[in-house]
Amino acid sequence: MTVVLRFRGADVLPSRDAALERMGIPAGAELAEPVESSFARAAELLIESAAPAGVMEEISAAEFGEVYRGEGRNDPASPVADIFGRADHLALFAVTLGEGVSEALARCFAGEELAIAYLLDAMASVAADGIADLAERRFDGLVRGRGWNPADGAVLRYSPGYCGWDVTGQRKLFAHLDPARIGLSLTEGCLMRPLKSVSGVAIAGPREIHVFAPEYDACRSCRTRTCLGRHRALASRERS
Repeated sequence: MTVVLRFRGADVLPSRDAALERMGIPAGAELAEPVESSFARAAELLIESAAPAGVMEEISAAEFGEVYRGEGRNDPASPVADIFGRADHLALFAVTLGEGVSEALARCFAGEELAIAYLLDAMASVAADGIADLAERRFDGLVRGRGWNPADGAVLRYSPGYCGWDVTGQRKLFAHLDPARIGLSLTEGCLMRPLKSVSGVAIAGPREIHVFAPEYDACRSCRTRTCLGRHRALASRERS
């Protein structure tokens, strides 16, 4: 089943602390007045220019195996390969803030409004991750609404370019999902256009399948280690 996702404008703007942290500024930090004004203007531009949308399609493990295999450039061992075979449900997804955000950024750079451009770029990156999180939660709600409700169940998303899934995997993902319907396309180098977009697979299964030691080949070159934060969040859900 394919679902086109629509989001409200209120879904787009990230929290102030999340935007600051994206720029390496501690949460709750006070900004100098000129920076504060630029921050406010960047937030306005994001709300004005974003047209967030997404598409999601459930997929069997066998079908996803073909998508994941891609062009054969994945790491020999990867978290995604180990996780998806133990999943209860899977769905491909793609979300985007729309071309308007890219155009707003281009106008800021052309007008040499560099502070606003920098802030808008950071906010838009956080916003794109935010609507990907919303897509993840919608898939969670979808499968739970159909009766999937294990006490230890969790849904997490994984994207090409991370966790040993080569970025060229975007080609088969796009061929299967057809995100052109929401204005998304791929460059020859497998970058998404519009740029502020996220794609991948949402995996529903026992919480334990998402927890892994960062000892894969891909982990050695990973600079973000966002998996560790995700693991902590899963543990927090379990305690609650």
